[in-house]
Amino acid sequence: MASELKNLSNFEGSDVPNAATMKFGIVWAEWNHHITNALMQGALNTLIKHGAIEANIVIKTVPGAFELTLGGQYMAEFGNVDAIICLGCVIQGDTKHFDFICDAVAKGITDLNIKYNKPFIFGVLTTNTEEQALDRVGGKHGNKGDEAAVTAIKMLELKNSF
Repeated sequence: MASELKNLSNFEGSDVPNAATMKFGIVWAEWNHHITNALMQGALNTLIKHGAIEANIVIKTVPGAFELTLGGQYMAEFGNVDAIICLGCVIQGDTKHFDFICDAVAKGITDLNIKYNKPFIFGVLTTNTEEQALDRVGGKHGNKGDEAAVTAIKMLELKNSF
């Protein structure tokens, strides 16, 4: 896995733009709450660390990862934000449910990027075990929420550069 080679919270050698003028939405899934709440906190803290104004960050929850796509769409339509960070966690089980959910969420978030011409960041952990997920929300691999926030800032900076 890529995160085994890189800490998700380490951005050394990578300039992160100032986010003071940017508006963000964070939509996070309540399912696997102890994991997804850590993702959300990581994203929020990282946005603020890089200059985002807390009043310019809208945070909403959805029941599970499958609902992130519609939650992201609602955020785009009603949230007055420049980028949306979608956070969730799907852990492999004994059935094909994992595959269907992961595929649907990845496609749904990709489609939102194109439909709204704004960054929708895929911050969904798709792990084999809970331990792997915990390693990616502040454990030995950093926090995927941090990475998602930096990606949102960088994508807005890219959009604004044109």
